[in-house]
Amino acid sequence: MAYYTGMVAAVPAANKKKYAEHAAVAWPLFASYGATRMVETWGVDVPKGKVTDFYGAVDAKADEAIVFSWIAWPDKATADTAWKKMESDPAMKELAEMPFDGSRMIYGGFSPVFERGNHTGAGYYQGFLLAVPQKNKAAYTEMADEGWQMFEKGGALGLIENWGEDVPHGKKTDFYRAAKAEEGEVPLFSWSAWPDRATCDAAAKAMEAEMGSIDMSAMPFDGMRMMWGGFEPLFDSGEKA
Repeated sequence: MAYYTGMVAAVPAANKKKYAEHAAVAWPLFASYGATRMVETWGVDVPKGKVTDFYGAVDAKADEAIVFSWIAWPDKATADTAWKKMESDPAMKELAEMPFDGSRMIYGGFSPVFERGNHTGAGYYQGFLLAVPQKNKAAYTEMADEGWQMFEKGGALGLIENWGEDVPHGKKTDFYRAAKAEEGEVPLFSWSAWPDRATCDAAAKAMEAEMGSIDMSAMPFDGMRMMWGGFEPLFDSGEKA
């Protein structure tokens, strides 16, 4: 079963090119460990939230942009073995210094609970981060199916919802604090893929009108603590140069 390492980081806007170059150099190493794809996306429409947002999730500074990224693995076992190997691999130490503050990056391992459509060839992504009560896993999956029907109608290429399986607690930041997770809640790291930003923006407006009559209190999670943003591909190992 597919497995993802999900990451969110704050990167100085001035280091955008350096970050993309760093990803391109790092990818062959991840591939040698068994990774099947790596995608790095750069925040271009990331709103400030009243309760939570991506900026607060990684304690972003005024001159930093949000990066939403994931590494795909064939399964959790491959990912776990790879991360363990990296700890002692000299090749990892030879990589150039990361062009951002890695101590504020949040990351974790996630398994898909809902996936539809195609996730290659996208020109734009919407990234989501939220916390869902463990007991509501099935209800959330059912809701995701309903959401996909609206997304697909609006022109989305794909949607994937990933359930936290191995999400560590961090010293400075982590997924739990980012989503203000409560006891018994699990972090989700999800995204929708779109052909371009214009299609996504038009669909969002249409969905706002369609969801106006929905009782938000009946949702299987606290929507006030969900954060989202719009991201453009910066590096994608699955796309030809």
